[in-house]
Amino acid sequence: MAANRAETMEENRAKLISAARKAFAARGFSEASMDELTADVGLTRGALYHNFGDKKGLLAAVVAQIDGEMAKRAQEAGARKRSVWEGLLAEGTAYIEMALDPEVRRIVLLDGPAFLGDPSQWPSQNTCLQVTKEAITTLISEGILQPVDVEAAARLLNGAALNAALWVAASEEPQAVLPKAIEVFQLLATGLLAK
Repeated sequence: MAANRAETMEENRAKLISAARKAFAARGFSEASMDELTADVGLTRGALYHNFGDKKGLLAAVVAQIDGEMAKRAQEAGARKRSVWEGLLAEGTAYIEMALDPEVRRIVLLDGPAFLGDPSQWPSQNTCLQVTKEAITTLISEGILQPVDVEAAARLLNGAALNAALWVAASEEPQAVLPKAIEVFQLLATGLLAK
């Protein structure tokens, strides 16, 4: 019985996240109707409040899901490269490029910061930070990067990629801004290379 209840709750949670993801991408967070969203999946507002507390809690869950997918895509881009250094650059570049994805742009990069606050404080960003720290530690130990403070380097590289993505997303001409953002991100990163 308890297993069935837990399964039902997890199914309801997944339905609400899926419906919210579609609604937030199509109309934006502020214009998405919670009544329509819950009705679309055959649930009540009570289910939404029980699972997420409120509409902002639902947005946080949607952002966490998409941001997790973004991190995975960035890591996959890095894994395809021949070296840890090339992988690190590829991950940051892939993250910036995702700003062109309409769902990422609207939900994670525009509405997320507007309604959830500083993205660098989101739990999903801590996972990205940890991966970057590990790569930097490896690169320093191999003599590829200068012996700098690992945490500072990881935070600044992640911050540069995040801010570049935010700039692309907020731009009226994202396709024109993207190559500029990537070029400067990569130039900044190469400043860490050992001479």
